[in-house]
Amino acid sequence: MPDTAPSATRFSRVLLKISGEALMGDQGYGLHPPTVERIAQEVKSVHDLDVEICMVIGGGNIFRGLAGSAQGMERTTADYMGMLATVMNALAMQSALEGLGVFTRVISAIRMDEVAEPYIRRRAVRHLEKKRVCIFAAGTGNPYFTTDTAATLRANEMACQAIFKGTKVDGVYDKDPMTNVDAKRFDTVTYDEVLAKHLKVMDASAIALARDNNLPIIVFSLDEPGGFKGILAGEGTYTKVHG
Repeated sequence: MPDTAPSATRFSRVLLKISGEALMGDQGYGLHPPTVERIAQEVKSVHDLDVEICMVIGGGNIFRGLAGSAQGMERTTADYMGMLATVMNALAMQSALEGLGVFTRVISAIRMDEVAEPYIRRRAVRHLEKKRVCIFAAGTGNPYFTTDTAATLRANEMACQAIFKGTKVDGVYDKDPMTNVDAKRFDTVTYDEVLAKHLKVMDASAIALARDNNLPIIVFSLDEPGGFKGILAGEGTYTKVHG
């Protein structure tokens, strides 16, 4: 059976979570259009498998609320600025996807009707059913919550079967594999182990929310060409976080 058949995948609806830094390529700041285009191609390859896709993109390539707060900025204001950065990234990804012929909706938790739809759960579900990629922006709309928590919240609300966390490494390690040659990669790890061992998957609130709703998190390398599509077809290297 060709790998483009829907039955070739183990999931029919997923959420892809990526950091804002993933969009800046080798630059130290901002957006790198060829990198945005490459990630959009990865998303399209999965969309072509008839998989319904949501996305949440961080804003750390433009502004990170915690960093602003650490430098003396009032935390709530800094977090709202970070939310606006995620909207900019979402619009960039929408442009890249629609340039590839993939219909996309940017859905913001903060109302800005001229550039994005407001978040209405039933409307978002309908977009997914119509095979549109939904990019959820502005986090949860509340300060003190990260885009990791927003991703887990939206994945649960959309009844996604898994969260795919795209990173620079091919899974979860017991220590940083970039600086430790003896770092050990886990094939699977439980939510409680992630929390107890302080493994860098998502923040504690996101992990707890995923655990309470038995939502698996699949951590993989976004830098591996075809990696997102391969995992959905039952191939590739990754770590599964589960109950």
